Amino acid sequence: MQHSIIVYTATGCPDCAAVKQFLNERGLVFEERDVTRPEVALEAKTRYGVRVAPITVVGDAFFYGTFQDQRPKLEAALQA
Repeated sequence: MQHSIIVYTATGCPDCAAVKQFLNERGLVFEERDVTRPEVALEAKTRYGVRVAPITVVGDAFFYGTFQDQRPKLEAALQA
């Protein structure tokens, strides 16, 4: 099953790059949104309660924090 995936990123963010690499290595398609744009930051804050990057949305689940923190949750969500 293909999940809908959105990654909220910021330029120069190493954890954002790591999340994108993780998804790309698995051949997963995702939409990238730049939280440095005020309207995207507001969207992230409104929907997920945070506006830090990276925020990774997989279907109805979302994760934020370092890639190291997100990785086990992403692996579980992608296998669900």
